[in-house]
Amino acid sequence: MKETALDYSYGSGYFGKWIKDQFGLPAYHYTCNQHEDLKALTPVNPKITKPNEHIFLVGNDRIVGVASNFGYIRVRQDEGNPKFLNDFYPEINQYAGGFGYLYDGENIISTFHDEEKQDFERIYGVGYFLKKYSHDEYDIDQYLFAPHGDDPLLISRVTIKNKKAVPVEVEWHEYWGGFIHQLSFEGIMAAIKEKDIAVAYQLRREKSKKLINEFFIHHEGRCLINIKHDSKLEIPENFEEALNLIKDKRLKQKRPSFEDRYPAPIFLISLNGEVERIITDGEKYFGSGGIKKPEGITSLKETIMNARGPESSLIMVRKVKLEPNEQKTLYFAYGYLPEDQDLDSLISKYEQNIQTLFEQSCEKWKKNRIELKIPNMEWVDRELHWHYYYLRGAMTYDSFFMEHILSQGHVYQYIIGFQGAARDPLQHVLPFLLCDSRIVKEIIRYTLKEVQEDGEIPYGITGNGMIAPSPWKPSDLELWLLWVASEYVLSTRDTEFLNEEIPTYPVHGRKAGKSTVKEMLQICHDHLTKITGTGKHGLQRLSNGDWNDMVVVGSYTPEQEAEIRKNAESMLNTAMAIKVLSYYAEMLNFIGEEELSEEILEYASSLKKAFQEQWTGKWFKRAWLTDEIGWIGGKERMWLEPQPWAIISKSTDAEQTKILTNSINELVRKPSKIGAFLHSTPFDQIKNPQGRGTNAGIWPSINGTLIWALSLVDGNMAWDEWQKNSLARHAEEYPEIWYGIWSGPDTLNSKFSKYPGQTLFDEYFLTKNPEDRSLSADLELGGLNWTDWPVLNLHPHAWPLFNTKHLVGIEFTKEGVEIYPVLPFEEFEYSTPLIGVKKSKTGYSGWYDPKREGTWKISIKLPAEELNRFQTISINGMKQDITKKGDKIQFIGETKINEPLKWNIT
Repeated sequence: MKETALDYSYGSGYFGKWIKDQFGLPAYHYTCNQHEDLKALTPVNPKITKPNEHIFLVGNDRIVGVASNFGYIRVRQDEGNPKFLNDFYPEINQYAGGFGYLYDGENIISTFHDEEKQDFERIYGVGYFLKKYSHDEYDIDQYLFAPHGDDPLLISRVTIKNKKAVPVEVEWHEYWGGFIHQLSFEGIMAAIKEKDIAVAYQLRREKSKKLINEFFIHHEGRCLINIKHDSKLEIPENFEEALNLIKDKRLKQKRPSFEDRYPAPIFLISLNGEVERIITDGEKYFGSGGIKKPEGITSLKETIMNARGPESSLIMVRKVKLEPNEQKTLYFAYGYLPEDQDLDSLISKYEQNIQTLFEQSCEKWKKNRIELKIPNMEWVDRELHWHYYYLRGAMTYDSFFMEHILSQGHVYQYIIGFQGAARDPLQHVLPFLLCDSRIVKEIIRYTLKEVQEDGEIPYGITGNGMIAPSPWKPSDLELWLLWVASEYVLSTRDTEFLNEEIPTYPVHGRKAGKSTVKEMLQICHDHLTKITGTGKHGLQRLSNGDWNDMVVVGSYTPEQEAEIRKNAESMLNTAMAIKVLSYYAEMLNFIGEEELSEEILEYASSLKKAFQEQWTGKWFKRAWLTDEIGWIGGKERMWLEPQPWAIISKSTDAEQTKILTNSINELVRKPSKIGAFLHSTPFDQIKNPQGRGTNAGIWPSINGTLIWALSLVDGNMAWDEWQKNSLARHAEEYPEIWYGIWSGPDTLNSKFSKYPGQTLFDEYFLTKNPEDRSLSADLELGGLNWTDWPVLNLHPHAWPLFNTKHLVGIEFTKEGVEIYPVLPFEEFEYSTPLIGVKKSKTGYSGWYDPKREGTWKISIKLPAEELNRFQTISINGMKQDITKKGDKIQFIGETKINEPLKWNIT
């Protein structure tokens, strides 16, 4: 296939340019002046965010930094309850943090971006945020980076250069806020009652204002610790005793709750030099000068540790002497102290190798990822590398479930304050099947620990292990768990994981039980097949939703909803179950559970028969609701959701596959510039405006399954759809929409919308016309827009990574691996820690490395013209004649621990 050569910067959009940094990693050089450029404006709720604020990720396996184009960074921490450690709340002089001020007796120069700074450079890279400011007399470079790994801190690396002809002594003021914002669901419940999202923010902040702050100086005056508590807890004056008290309280905080009663201590450390003075009173420090010219820079000349309330901040002042043209680098660490970490050990670790830490961290981000290199398409692997970083860098740790978690993020986590739906972390972890088994196991364990006694998986989690109150009782959640767990075992051959014993909900205390992974999977399977079960047409029942939360809720009367929940059936669930249960059966067969495997396949077979009866002639129906309402998604309109699974589950014959593929292509795929839309035509009668959300909008998670289905039918079409769903394509088609360039939401507006390429927002915030004001169509939350937090959703990062498996054509079976390359290129190189495939002009090669001993059958399906070219194969260095069976090359090979099976066809 011939493609136009597209260089590294393809898909940069209007606001900057993709570059390679000094380590060969992707980075976005942001060049927009958001203070002056009207293209930077987005319709948002001003009570939540600024219309010209654009945000990026700075994260590792535990901590998430949300970096703003204004130069500050908010730090998210999830233990005890997801929260920002340092809210941006300018009304009380709290400005998040991650910036500072140089003061030389005359000039006050900051690394906060205001409208007066013209020579202010911002680069957002893999694991870091770089700010460079060139003043007439000084250069300041500030790197904010999250060290690769699992440590709960960010590093601030500040380099100051003296451009004057004389020596100088300057001060550097390192600023980090200390006002926490708990992403509490209690606030959302109050907001729903008042139909105003701003109520949630008000309630959360009022609660934080009531916290009492204690400060301690440690490590010879170079470490400042902030402990927050309510008025009922008395904190000892001795630092060690205070730290141990909070640690003990946090260790005992094991009952589900909406909020963190004992937030983890926050610290600021000077890692390579003495501190001149410390200031904890942000109100006094900023004064009437605010963020541009803090009064305290000139007026506060001694350490001030008397802050106790919402004014509490963490500010360190260091003196720096510089000769002409000399530069020096200062290092600080800002973070929090979990119960399982020792502060002195953490300090020692980062003092010892601080000068090389940034370079080492960047090098680690190059490893253990999914790579796809295609000649003249350098942007593809750049985008995959960025996806890998944004996916893994968004990971946090949940101390209640004692596992890492890949929350959906976006408005769900950062505004509403819940981790859900339960299917989402399971989607997000799919790429890690190929590159990090530890993360996969943690997400599976996290999900299993949520499971209720009857096998039901709750919709979502909020706070500290609390099941989120929700009107939704979706019927698909067990399917995602069974899929991920089955594919994990089949791909890695890690059967020992199935026998691992885990605590069951509520995880802690006398009510918690214990069960093996295998037992819990079967309980979830039984809930799916026996409690949810099938309806009158033999299809999986719907409850009040499947993947589509809005297929029922809000679209019918309460009486109709009650009947729907009792009787409705889902074609999406049915088609998905046919495939997922076959995976589950295959996995059980692999571990020797043949009898149970046969039972499951028999159930799946009955589903397939029932599913096939609902063919309309051009596509499959969407769902049956009640006798009164009947079917939706009949001949009047195609709903995309079940169609890909029909192909994936092999529920179509050859003629149906051809017709269905053509229907998808002509009705929802070809007419769209940026990915297929959800319906062939939009609705008039549902709440969402046309072309938006679940009314013919565009959903990366659904299009991920579409790319998989198309890979089984037409490689060119699958590749085209993958590109349409890429960040780069969105940036090329809609360059002036900032979200969609480096990250995005879970849904984008289609061509049917008045605002194609954008995401959901209340039109009032654009027009300011009161007649345009409406409640969110998806939630009864007045003033909530998806544009208020339109990035850091993990769907548009996870699915393009996972879909590379389908473009290359890899399927794991009980016997080994089936490979059916469909990428329409003469050459490509696909590499993951688990498996790799390389296509060259002379043949194919690859490897499989499950890190376990075994003998595996590898099957490679090729077109006849290619198949006939090849005569010999090398398996683990030994040449032999090729064995061909039909359109496949088949061979057997061995793996040993740390010795992959390697093969080469020539």
